[in-house]
Amino acid sequence: MIVLGVILLIIGFVTGITFLWTIGVILVVIGLVLWLLGAVGHAVGGRTHYW
Repeated sequence: MIVLGVILLIIGFVTGITFLWTIGVILVVIGLVLWLLGAVGHAVGGRTHYW
């Protein structure tokens, strides 16, 4: 999710499409939150680790 968000950020920045930029930021933030929750040991979606 983080990688997809970064790719959308780059594409949105290069092409100037703000919609892609916004979706990219949202995906990166959600991915980082899920990653941090999994890293500290909280269950995310019934799993101990995000991946």
